[in-house]
Amino acid sequence: MAAADAHDRLAARRHALQQRSAELRERLAMHSAALAPAIGWADRAREGWRWLRTHPWVPLAGAVVLVLRRPRMVWRGGWWVWRAWRLWQRYSPWLSRVGVRPGRPFPSAKRRADRI
Repeated sequence: MAAADAHDRLAARRHALQQRSAELRERLAMHSAALAPAIGWADRAREGWRWLRTHPWVPLAGAVVLVLRRPRMVWRGGWWVWRAWRLWQRYSPWLSRVGVRPGRPFPSAKRRADRI
């Protein structure tokens, strides 16, 4: 008799937990509907990145066309990228010490920071 009561209580508890789980799944689906556009965008970006990794010749061909058709623009863009990289290397250790940018500094920047 006691075993039957325990079994009935366990069955009722299991049923209550299953109902609660179903309710929580429905709530989660309802609340996550607001995130659907962002999740869809992230999925498309990830698929685009995968496609780009399997077709690396596409950006390379674009760069070659750009160099052939607009060499001055490429030179100017490269100059700005190089200057930005040098500024990042120069001020990265200082920003880390101040606490603006967490993480390790670049190895070359670390050597320069040791000399300062």
